Amino acid sequence: MREIVLDTETTGLDPYQGHRIVEIGCVELLNRIPTGQTYHVYVNPERDMPAEAEAVHGLTQQFLSDKPLFTEVAEDLIAFLGEAKLVIHNAGFDLAFLNAEFERCKKAILQRERAIDTLTLARRRHPGGPNKLDDLCVRYGIDNSKRTKHGALLDAELLAEVYAELAGGRQARLGLVKEVSTTAVLAAAAVRARPAPLRSRLSEADRAAHLAFVAGLGAATLWRSYLEVPEVEARAK
Repeated sequence: MREIVLDTETTGLDPYQGHRIVEIGCVELLNRIPTGQTYHVYVNPERDMPAEAEAVHGLTQQFLSDKPLFTEVAEDLIAFLGEAKLVIHNAGFDLAFLNAEFERCKKAILQRERAIDTLTLARRRHPGGPNKLDDLCVRYGIDNSKRTKHGALLDAELLAEVYAELAGGRQARLGLVKEVSTTAVLAAAAVRARPAPLRSRLSEADRAAHLAFVAGLGAATLWRSYLEVPEVEARAK
């Protein structure tokens, strides 16, 4: 199953108030495991950068001035997305911006049904709790120390790890989990010995029936290596 974890950075909160996309980051998953294939691009928004937005992602108007326009990257983005499901945190936000851009360049929009909203998944699993990306990273022990500013590709990479947790836990992430030492595994799996062994539930009749069964298996049966009982030898003759 191919999925694309996707994130965008923008100049503001509303695409229909003149705000535009400035960065897109995508991570490809196969069966919820990153393949190493990514898509990342900065986009010239063809407008100024509000101070509030710059404070969030750190992208300046000067930095973006020589970057491609959305119309120039649209085909590459569409090709990378293919028909895959889209994993997005607060999907309505990113889809609104992407579809506004696709409409401007007369491309087919992305249908809401394609999106898996990890914010919705998180709210169902942790109702009432903080469910921003940083909050979820802390909850699941995911290292987000590099996230001093929002960045589309970094956020998509972190979201891929969060999604693995929301979808079933660390066993789905494989390579995303640091290798655990054998000592740590054994320590975690250590079981205390019982102060007194449990009483056997086998009756004498059960034992006798088992010995009779073994005796009928022949001289070469492996059971004879474990049963040092004279009756077995006697009955086998």
